Amino acid sequence: MSLLDAAREVREAAYAPYSRFKVGAAIRSASGEVYRGCNVENVAYPEGTCAEAGAIAAMVAAGETELIEVAVIADSPSPVPPCGGCRQKLAEFGHANTPVLLATVSGATLSTTIGELLPGRFDAAHMGNAT
Repeated sequence: MSLLDAAREVREAAYAPYSRFKVGAAIRSASGEVYRGCNVENVAYPEGTCAEAGAIAAMVAAGETELIEVAVIADSPSPVPPCGGCRQKLAEFGHANTPVLLATVSGATLSTTIGELLPGRFDAAHMGNAT
């Protein structure tokens, strides 16, 4: 199963009773394992979880901390990029050149990278003078 197919499949499990906007994400870790996540809404909107964050949490829970590929899919007119918070989360566990495939359920795709999604990312090197 391709990474995009894994994202497409998990999208169906999304809990989106308020927005009805289901999103699925799949990430491949450095070991080659695929971890999936879907958005989980809450009536108190800020308390929801994005699909990308869910996939990252599954990877970390399995003991891994490096992702090498990302796929995100939604039912939208054009491919939907991760929110700002998820871009930073992806940057935490991936590299600037890590490929990201954004897709719609109708077949449109956009290939990009974590670095293109989050130029000038904040990383641990910025904390070099912290004591």
